[in-house]
Amino acid sequence: MATVPTDRERAKSDRQSALLRAAARLFAERGFAGVSLEDLGAAVGVSGPAVYRHFASKQALLAAILVGVSERLRDGGTAVLERETDATARLDALIRFHVDFALTDADVIRVQDRDLASLADADRHRVRRLQREYVELWVGVLRGIHPQRTDADLRVRAHAVFGLINSTPHSVRGLRAAPAEAEVRATLEQLASAALRA
Repeated sequence: MATVPTDRERAKSDRQSALLRAAARLFAERGFAGVSLEDLGAAVGVSGPAVYRHFASKQALLAAILVGVSERLRDGGTAVLERETDATARLDALIRFHVDFALTDADVIRVQDRDLASLADADRHRVRRLQREYVELWVGVLRGIHPQRTDADLRVRAHAVFGLINSTPHSVRGLRAAPAEAEVRATLEQLASAALRA
């Protein structure tokens, strides 16, 4: 029987989640090296040293962000494949899943692009392994769409589409007349589908 979390446990979990969101935003804006513990604490209404109650170090906080998102992608992609059986439906569902991730977690994508090297070696290797596992989910689906192509070719296609999808959500922010999220979502899904089916 599952235990009901106490108010204190819920408050701690909420504070950790707030720290992760604030850290992703601040690291995306300023880079990992440009953010202090005091900045992180101030962003959630606590002192800098109070951050240590939730994470052992700033580097541990970065690891929680990047390992966590890599696990969510791999596990979410796996869940997509468990729900769908047809290769075409699986591909469409994976595209929608990844577009949703990119639109929801644009800050995390920027942190990953810029600050992966700031992770401890073990955490960086773990992120890379999880990312490879996520890519292989796509390769398996693409194999059903393009059975004549090599796995190496299918990996190139998957990475190219990740680049397309991941770059757009934060690049459209600076446009004078930025399109609505629904428009961006539809455009990304159409472009990704066309590229992967070509």
